[in-house]
Amino acid sequence: MVVLVAGGAGQLGQSLQFIAGNYPEIEFHFLSSETLNIADKESCKAIFSKLEPDYCINAAAYTAVDKAESDIEKATLINVKGAKNLAQICKDFNVTLLHVSTDFVFDGNKATPYKEDDVANPTGVYGQTKLDGEKAVEAIIEAHFIVRTSWLYSQFGNNFMKTMIRLGNEKDSLSVVSDQIGTPTNAVDLAEALIEIIQKAESLKANQTALKTIYGMYHFSNEGECSWFDFAKKIFEINAIEIDLKPIPTTSYPTPAARPKYSVLDKSKIKKILSGRIKNWEESLHKQ
Repeated sequence: MVVLVAGGAGQLGQSLQFIAGNYPEIEFHFLSSETLNIADKESCKAIFSKLEPDYCINAAAYTAVDKAESDIEKATLINVKGAKNLAQICKDFNVTLLHVSTDFVFDGNKATPYKEDDVANPTGVYGQTKLDGEKAVEAIIEAHFIVRTSWLYSQFGNNFMKTMIRLGNEKDSLSVVSDQIGTPTNAVDLAEALIEIIQKAESLKANQTALKTIYGMYHFSNEGECSWFDFAKKIFEINAIEIDLKPIPTTSYPTPAARPKYSVLDKSKIKKILSGRIKNWEESLHKQ
């Protein structure tokens, strides 16, 4: 089984690399944006022709949420055109596509966890381009899994956890927003979930009718919910960092892009595919 990972040098790509050795039955190809530019359809075709993958994980994305507000063209190029290109190429080469998306497709006005069929209503450019990318995948290729996730962090790349550890070692005090609620997700846990989706799809290949019933949209994050302030507090606690941490409202920390006030994801659907339990966010944070 051959799995091609677009965005192989990013946070999720590196998390997949971290666990790849646990799956000797899978031949992974991790391609950075320099090697596989998903916005360049012809070069993508050449790579697919050469590697002949069975599955493609699209971990490539423009994720600079605030910068996207003024860099609409580039965010659209990667998150929409790139997704569209991969979907078409996967269809042409009979490859199953796993496309990673985000909780930012929701406006955050709910007070209960978002389900896959809840109405998406992004409040910024990043969320809108990711939603448009989802729609392109759904329209082009039947053999797809779209997996929305939230508050991704890991030992790799740039993320909230690593920023907090750095700031905690540099500053005596810090203020963090306490009125945005969501769920931190360990990128390694997401990586394992994606591979388990592939294994499930592979096990159903002989039964195309059953296989087609599991294609579609899924939500995955760790269990539980917290604010960014709660998340930071737990990061400092685990890493034995002493700092004066203050909770502040979103209004005290304005950003170019609005954040969802509440973006906890309902994971009932994906639990039907995953064999093990989904870890609580605090438990997974201890693994770092």
